[in-house]
Amino acid sequence: MFLLKLLSRLPLTFLYVISDLMFIVGYYIIRYRRTIVQSNLRNSFPEKTEKQIAGIEKEFYRNLCDYPIETLKLLTMSKDQVRKRIKYKNPEVIEKFAEKGQAMIYLTAHQFNWEWMLAGVCLQTSPQVYYVYQQQSSQFFDNFSNIIRQRFGALPIKREKVGREALKKKGTLHGLALLADQFPGLSHDKRYWTNFLHQDTAFFQGINQLAIITQYPVIFFVSRKVKRGYYEGELIQIAEPPYAKDDLVIVENYIKATEKIIREQPEGWLWSHDRWKKTRKEMGEE
Repeated sequence: MFLLKLLSRLPLTFLYVISDLMFIVGYYIIRYRRTIVQSNLRNSFPEKTEKQIAGIEKEFYRNLCDYPIETLKLLTMSKDQVRKRIKYKNPEVIEKFAEKGQAMIYLTAHQFNWEWMLAGVCLQTSPQVYYVYQQQSSQFFDNFSNIIRQRFGALPIKREKVGREALKKKGTLHGLALLADQFPGLSHDKRYWTNFLHQDTAFFQGINQLAIITQYPVIFFVSRKVKRGYYEGELIQIAEPPYAKDDLVIVENYIKATEKIIREQPEGWLWSHDRWKKTRKEMGEE
């Protein structure tokens, strides 16, 4: 970790040179997951030409290589640097609930750079932020992820304990931050299937269940890349209680909001994730 901290003290302009080299190796030589990325892009944007798809693909890989560099930089970035590079245009969406002492659920997607967005919201809004995470197989990367997220005040909650912890914290001012756009996996009993980016897609039902048991309003975090090393955050309220027992408004509005930002900045989403690796039939849910 000491060497990483030392490296992170280098200026971003220098660190981006490393990212540029990573791009050349990953995109042209190793061709990291390019087959998956190209397939995902073609299926998601059938209306686009091959030239347009190739352009999105290349810009995505540039963003993908910037991501670990920018995330590394969080080890030593100052609060002022974070505020300068990540700006939320409408923090009042959160503050109107905070003034009432109302806790919230924060949902976002794997839109670059989600780690910077977490740091930014900790410094630009008043509620205590808790991030929901799944423990990684690598202890080193698990520790690294927790260190960078906690530097600016966020606190961890393990995914398997989120419901219990949310109920314990009821009555305190906080935001529960989750990423919910990844493949839900075979271990999750309840999945919600819908058309997403022209494809039959499974989503976690857990975000619905969490909102229903807590009766918290739900805020969606939009991340927009303004230019290299600078991001703008926009907060959109996508649901407000009361919620009925089988209410699907949360997951449905989350999916719409996620697709909207992907269409706006397609090069910013995590296309290398094998999002559509299993069909409804393969998962026995036809």
